[in-house]
Amino acid sequence: MKKILVPCDFSAPAINAYRFALDVAALSNGTVYLLNVIELPVIPNTVFTPVRSLGTALRREMSIKAYENFDKISIRYKRDNVKVVSNVEFGIPSKTILNYAKKHSIDLVMMGSHGASGLKEYFVGSNTEKIVRLSTVPVMVVKDFYMGPVKNIVFPNALDVENQKDLIRKIKALQALFKAHLHLVWINTPENFTSDTFTLKRLNAFAKRFTLRDFTINIFNHLSEEAGIIRFTNAIHADLIAMGTHGRKGLSHIMAGSMTEDVTNHGKSLIWTCVMKKDKKQ
Repeated sequence: MKKILVPCDFSAPAINAYRFALDVAALSNGTVYLLNVIELPVIPNTVFTPVRSLGTALRREMSIKAYENFDKISIRYKRDNVKVVSNVEFGIPSKTILNYAKKHSIDLVMMGSHGASGLKEYFVGSNTEKIVRLSTVPVMVVKDFYMGPVKNIVFPNALDVENQKDLIRKIKALQALFKAHLHLVWINTPENFTSDTFTLKRLNAFAKRFTLRDFTINIFNHLSEEAGIIRFTNAIHADLIAMGTHGRKGLSHIMAGSMTEDVTNHGKSLIWTCVMKKDKKQ
């Protein structure tokens, strides 16, 4: 995690994400990239509205203001051993953030979030939710100010061994960075109920196959997977939830939803997500 991108609109959640990004960068000897994305209002093109000149003036004024805000938070939360790069770009926030991450070979996107609920959650979604769903690099979501260290990581899993090799490699790197304990957990619900004996065998086989280290195996019973993950995390006072996502888009996302996005929206702990890639055939 040498390059950490923090999309920053200067809100409290964004500042929280920036402060934690500084801590992570200090551990990894990395660089924090602060990005403020400005979405200009659409102005009708009429004889009374000189769109081009007004747009230029707005861009200049808003860009100057953003860099002034960058200076303020950089001074207030200064870390001598961490390099910070600040940029301002104009465009649609989620698309601009994703393009920036790709262009600059970002290793981790660190985002602050208020969460989303109701119709907004299902049909519009927050920028954070869109990044979680579409980012090709891992995303860490920060809800509140967090002062480490990260000691316990919850790893909920459906125990499908397909397409998990890359995900687990990254979770191992995350665990190593924080020197944290990993809690592999199966959430047992009425819809996917299996006996503890059978599930324990699967959990042990999964851990052995992927050579997990410094971990515990857990079964947690709850009515839903989403609530079960959050309740289990709270019960053991874990610091972070690490999850894979399939990165659904469009209608399939609306119809099928995403467990990862649900936990991201409703959980209060740190949440790390990564789109699962298809394993290459040997």
